[in-house]
Amino acid sequence: MITAQHLHKAFKTRTGTVKAVDGVDFTAEDGRITGLLGPNGAGKTTTLRMLYTLMRPDSGSVRVDGIDAGEDPAAVRRILGVLPDARGIYKRLTARENIRYFGELHGLPRALVDERIDSLSSRLDMADILDRRTEGFSQGQRTKTAIARALVHDPRNVILDEPTNGLDVMTTRAMREFLFSLRDEGRCVVFSSHIMQEVAALCDRIVIIAKGQVMAAGTADELRERFDEPNLEDAFVKAIGSQEGLFA
Repeated sequence: MITAQHLHKAFKTRTGTVKAVDGVDFTAEDGRITGLLGPNGAGKTTTLRMLYTLMRPDSGSVRVDGIDAGEDPAAVRRILGVLPDARGIYKRLTARENIRYFGELHGLPRALVDERIDSLSSRLDMADILDRRTEGFSQGQRTKTAIARALVHDPRNVILDEPTNGLDVMTTRAMREFLFSLRDEGRCVVFSSHIMQEVAALCDRIVIIAKGQVMAAGTADELRERFDEPNLEDAFVKAIGSQEGLFA
């Protein structure tokens, strides 16, 4: 389980200070897919970066399975699998070598790493690319490699920043089924998106973020009922108070 409490993060610019995240609160439960939905620039990626300890919040706290990320970030990293917004694949290595490298960084023995690679390759349909250098990979192939790399240590908590961004229809469908399988295994899955259809199709719980704040949270049905709208899109527009950036 991942809990964010009163997260704040600001950045200094030439023209002043920008509040990227301004008091975000939510809980992502085990066995659920929790989606952060909002327009571009809403604060989703900054929130995720604080969840997986790449950034420290100016105030507030993050707990992963009860561990305070501020007090013991290394312990939190061990129990997280992260697909960041920048996939960061090493182009001169094969997909297998990329995944193996991260497994060894987590201290896994070689035999277990190889076993995990075989399992993930099968689940993500990577057999034809596993021993190819990643330079020249398509967006979908890079994403599959990055997800396998993030899951090689078998984490119970998974954070994905726009996992289907740039994927074709068939790869998106396969990725969706893979995320469902992670949920059905009892893992806590958190992902961000600005794509309404993606969130509606995947999420057990939706957290709507705009201007660095949580505007509403709940299931799709709860959000539609709360804002008295027949569909999630209209509920979302009401929640953020504007259509600006909705389809950016």
